[in-house]
Amino acid sequence: MIKNITLGLPKEVIFCKQCVISNQKPNSEVEIKSNFGKKKSTQNIDENGICNACSYATIKESIDWDSRENELVKLLDKHRKNDGSYDCIAPSSGGKDSCYVAHILKYKYNMNPLTVTWAPNEFTQIGWDNFQNLLNSGFDNILVTPNRDVHRKLTKHSFLNLLHPFQPFIVGQKIAAPKIAIKYNIPLIIYGENPAEYGNKIEDNDNPKMDTSYFSVDKSELNDFYLAGLSKSELINKKILTEKDFNFYKPIDSEEVKKNNIEIHYMSYYKKWDPQENYYYASENTGFKSNTERTEGTYSKYSSIDDAIDGFHYFTTLIKFGIGRATYDAAQEIRNGKITREEGVQLVGKYDQEFPKKYFTEFLKYISLSEDEFHETIDTFRAPHLWVKKDGVWVLRHTVSNIS
Repeated sequence: MIKNITLGLPKEVIFCKQCVISNQKPNSEVEIKSNFGKKKSTQNIDENGICNACSYATIKESIDWDSRENELVKLLDKHRKNDGSYDCIAPSSGGKDSCYVAHILKYKYNMNPLTVTWAPNEFTQIGWDNFQNLLNSGFDNILVTPNRDVHRKLTKHSFLNLLHPFQPFIVGQKIAAPKIAIKYNIPLIIYGENPAEYGNKIEDNDNPKMDTSYFSVDKSELNDFYLAGLSKSELINKKILTEKDFNFYKPIDSEEVKKNNIEIHYMSYYKKWDPQENYYYASENTGFKSNTERTEGTYSKYSSIDDAIDGFHYFTTLIKFGIGRATYDAAQEIRNGKITREEGVQLVGKYDQEFPKKYFTEFLKYISLSEDEFHETIDTFRAPHLWVKKDGVWVLRHTVSNIS
């Protein structure tokens, strides 16, 4: 039985005329406070049929990037230390983008960054190797690894309640670096790209800083947050977690953020962001290696390859929004001039709905579900305006291939 799920998505499916994204793509949300069923804003397609991300890609061409880099240098000089201590934090997974950011901070701008890594659900071998290669290229690191049993439980319930197996990981990813920053008195944190690069409000790209509500709340809300689609009290009352299990997931008191002058900046505000160029840079300078095989669900070999569960994150976005991994990859490569829209349409048609079977057995074991339970859960999240069953097979009602 399909759940009564809308996620606030528009009923009419419209595809951008410049890339391959649709208006079903949700914008980034504050994961700490979010609960399933909360209406979310989605990718805007304007009256000319152009999405926010493509409109911003055009704007990027007229930005004075030399001036932006001067802003970056002033920011770094403000925080630069001469006593050998860390002067910034670079959250770094060992992926191409975070390798790029960490490396230019240290070797181009002469900063002394501490890299902080929120451990993936399950390291892939290539992910572990790239993580080690980053450290071997000259970086200190704190690897923050939550209680694996707690994290598995949260991942399972996030899958069952939200069809979002990555939510606990994303929460930790946003909170870990600020918590380390407060502990070690390192107020400057530099992330990679602003999520607005991919389709939030265009004007969000004009702000170099991350909104602190992404990782902090008022004191009155510290015990009133959601994980895996359940409130903290529900998680305790249902005996899923205990009070002592929330340390790595609990949001930060906003007063602590203010008191410690925590600033999180996006490198994409200061440097023109191009994931493929980041890959070339990381390969040359940090030993980053692409995978030996194409990633399931897409055509690339170097994006988001560090976590064995990553494929199920993208597969669940396909189910909920009709947007799979190839769509995300092709959309940004079209905007960056790496491929044409026609090529992108073909790639999406070929790979977007591919099932991530490589780690399927491991994923089921990780979240303690049977294959039948997995598919039953998946099917309950298929929005009726996106999916229809034909001859016993689920089919998307709208694809970029059949409207282009």
